[in-house]
Order: sequence, then C-alpha cells, then structure tokens
Amino acid sequence: MEKRNTLKDIEALLQQPCFLLAVLLLGFVVMDPFHTGPLGSHEFRPVKHDIAPYRHVMEDWPRDNRSRLEHGKLEFVGEVFGPESLEFDIFGRGPYAGLADGRIVRWMGDTVGWETFALVTRNWSEKLCAKGIDSTTSKQWEVEHRCGRPLGLRFHKETGDLYIADAYYGLLVVGPEGGLATPLVTHVQGKPILFANDLDIHKNGSIFFTDTSKRYNRVNHFFILLEGESTGRLLRYDPPTRTTHLVLDGLAFPNGVQLSGDQSFLLFTETTNCRLMKYWLEGPETGNVELVANLPGFPDNVRLNERGQFWVAIDCCRTPAQEVLSYNPWLRSVYFKLPVKLSILARLIGMEMYTVISLFNEKGEILEVLEDRKGLVMKLVSEVREVKGKLWIGTVAHNHIATLSYP
Repeated sequence: MEKRNTLKDIEALLQQPCFLLAVLLLGFVVMDPFHTGPLGSHEFRPVKHDIAPYRHVMEDWPRDNRSRLEHGKLEFVGEVFGPESLEFDIFGRGPYAGLADGRIVRWMGDTVGWETFALVTRNWSEKLCAKGIDSTTSKQWEVEHRCGRPLGLRFHKETGDLYIADAYYGLLVVGPEGGLATPLVTHVQGKPILFANDLDIHKNGSIFFTDTSKRYNRVNHFFILLEGESTGRLLRYDPPTRTTHLVLDGLAFPNGVQLSGDQSFLLFTETTNCRLMKYWLEGPETGNVELVANLPGFPDNVRLNERGQFWVAIDCCRTPAQEVLSYNPWLRSVYFKLPVKLSILARLIGMEMYTVISLFNEKGEILEVLEDRKGLVMKLVSEVREVKGKLWIGTVAHNHIATLSYP
C-alpha cells in the first residue's frame, strides 16, 4: 500500500506543469544540445584527480602576510606577449623570451630594445602571426599551430645553442646567432608530439623534456585540467644517437622540469594534481619517483638558482568547492556543461587566480613564499628566474615581464 501511494505521489508531482517544466529545463541544461557550455561538442571523459586534500595542504602552507609581490615592477608592458619562459645566454645577455606570436626575442638594451632572435617554423610571417597584444587572446589560437608557441627555453652552457620546447613543433635547437630553429624531435613512437612544454639539459648532453598530453594540444589545455586525464610524459632525447626515450608515462599535465645542481635528480611539476615531483637519476633510488611537495595551486615551471634551490611558479589557489569537483567526475560532467563561460564557472567556485612563487631546497622544505594575494601586479605566472639579485617572472597569459629585487 505504501509503495502504491508513493507512485501516486510521483505521478501527481509530474502532472504539475511548473515541476515538469523545471525537470525539462534541467535536462536541457545538462544535455546542452546546442553546445553552449565550455565543453561544447567535446567528448568529455573526466576522471578522479589524484590530489592531496585541500585542508591538509593549506594547514601546512606558510603565507606571505606582507604580500611582497605587490611591490614588484611590470616591465616591457605591451612589448612582449605571453613570455612563458625567460633565459639568459652564456655571456649574461638577455632576457630571451618565447612569445605567444611564435617568436623568440632578445632584449638588446634601451637603445635597440627587443629583437627577433629565432623562429621555430618557416610558416611564420608578420601578416599571419604578429597580432601584438592580441597574441595572448583567442585571436591567436586559430594560427598558433602554424606560427608556433615556444614555451621552455634553455641555453647549452658549453656550445651556446638555445634549445626550445615548442607546444606544436616539439624539441628544437638554434645556434648562438639565432635564426630558424632546427627540429630535433617531432614524433615519439611514430606519433606526433601534441604539447611539448619544458626542458632541461643534462651535463652528458641529454635533453629531458615534458610532453603534457597525448590527447590534447596547448589550445585545448583546459580539457586536460578539467578531465584530469593523465597521458603526459617525461621524455629524454639523446643527441649522439638522435633517439628519444620514454622516461615516465601516465602523468597528469607534466609541465616544468629542472635538474638538480649535482644532476642526481630532476624535479617536475604536475599541474593537474598540484604537486612537485622528483625523479632520481643517480644513487640507490635511481629510476624512482617521489613526492616533493603538495602545492596550494597549479604549478608551472620550476627553475634552479645559484644556491641549488628551486623556484616554483604557482597559479593560486585551490578551493574547497574545486576539490569537490576534483574528487567527483560526474559533478564535473554536469557543471561544465552549464551554458556559462568557463571564467564565470571558475569564479562561482571561488577560483580568483593570483600569484604565489615558492622557493624549495633539495629536501622539499619551503624556504620562501611570496604572494600577490589581490592580483594587483602579477597574475598567471609561468616561471621565476633569479639573476643577480633580481627575480624575473614570466607569464603565459599577459603582455609584460615582472621583476622584483631579491632578497
């Protein structure tokens, strides 16, 4: 009798026009038939993130109560476009920067200014690729795969050659005088590299570099984060044999990579899982991977200073609501189908991005945390280079370089 009454109650509820309309509207939104949400017509396959609990991370994370990055200086505003990685050559000249318009440029001083140092493809032309300050907007996305998007930059300390990780053209090298870069690795195991990201050079000449995803390129990098997919790799290129070797597979948005001072290990960041990882190259732990630190936000590049310490650029911060989505793939399937811009959906779960940069020692102990909590000066940082008493801070999304005297 009770079951029969329950069924009658449900039938009566469904016969209410307002309720029925609400159900149909909810179904319409969830199905998103016109593909108006951030996912569009994409086949979304979210998985649970392998990420440390937000509360535990934040309990142990020191804060910069003085918000010292707010005192930083924005330089070259409107002159460089999305300078993801910054580098200085063996003579101390620079910075060099890889830009969103596909060029690698070099600072030549106040008299000359910026000059184009290298290109990653013959496809590059000013008409096609040079969009100025719009290079860091969606206007560039349609041509990015043709113009190139240089990300990681490293000079070989002996030869002076510049090695480049380009998101679309893979691993390349250009001589000390610049010009058109020569491709070294465009395919691995017969398949094209979709998202070369960062690199470092071992003393034996090997190049370690990250390939962020086997499914998505840089333009679609948000899908890597939203899905939590883990098809990224750490690779090693051997110049004498011109062969590429798989070092690690199954990584969730592998990003920055940095060898230690003695080169017994390397650190790499996993952006999706908000963590800094170590891969041992020498000693009894050779070949093993271990956690160095769980981070409060989404890390990009990691760079070594002259004292053997590691600067990590972090786009901050995680939130409790974001963590719920991370642990529940089905919720993400619904949430990101809502016909609302991704930026608004991010704001609704409290993700107002600002900058945190952190300094670690070899043991993974936090030595320094610098913040711009209100995002007044620095947002979406990608790399921190410490050179002669100054921090040079790159950004993949804005048209400037930030600097700060340090210490």
